[in-house]
Amino acid sequence: MPDMFTSNLAGGRRARPIPSWAALLERFYEPTGLSLPALEELKGAEVPAPYQSLLVHSRDMTPTLARFYGQVLRLRVLGRERQDNSYKREVILWLAENEKPVEYGVIRIHLERLPQAARQLVLEEKRPLGDILQGESVPHLSWPQAFFRLKADAHTGAALGLRRPGLLYGRRNVLLDGSRQLLAEVIEVLAPVAEQEFAASRSKPELRATCPTGSPAQVNHRKLRRMWVSQP
Repeated sequence: MPDMFTSNLAGGRRARPIPSWAALLERFYEPTGLSLPALEELKGAEVPAPYQSLLVHSRDMTPTLARFYGQVLRLRVLGRERQDNSYKREVILWLAENEKPVEYGVIRIHLERLPQAARQLVLEEKRPLGDILQGESVPHLSWPQAFFRLKADAHTGAALGLRRPGLLYGRRNVLLDGSRQLLAEVIEVLAPVAEQEFAASRSKPELRATCPTGSPAQVNHRKLRRMWVSQP
């Protein structure tokens, strides 16, 4: 990776404290020897286009990105860790036709809350979780908890195939099962969107960034309290 991606945060002081929910991301940074980049939390309205329509909503990320790019998404697992039914992994989602990485993410899945068939598909590591949940008709709710931006460093730069550093946008999301129990928690960081990709997406039906109530959660989320899940 070019030197221009070298993080000035490694071994130094961070500009601001790391949010408690970012411990999952920090867990997968440990083997790299790099410090976690500073995550600047944003309000949904502060996320710029086109990232706002890709992040500030209560849909699953896999079908959202597939619709935006007009391609099927594939999964590449960079690392995993399993302890009983707690299954964590670090992944890249990439486009099937041109193999372009479009998302870097880390996720923790509670396997015991998935149907057997869906659980097996998750462990096969061939399809993104969102694709499996939809394909297997698993009842669930997507509930974004935070939005943020960070400066690409050597790790995210390599994962997303970036040639130069720049700002990246992402979100922290939780998935609840049909009984409103925590199914998965995920931190999703999007690759930069090229101007031609943004222009092409604007010819498609507009994606609603929020539900009709103005909340970033679905209507049936309104009675739920914000959930901050601590990491072990």
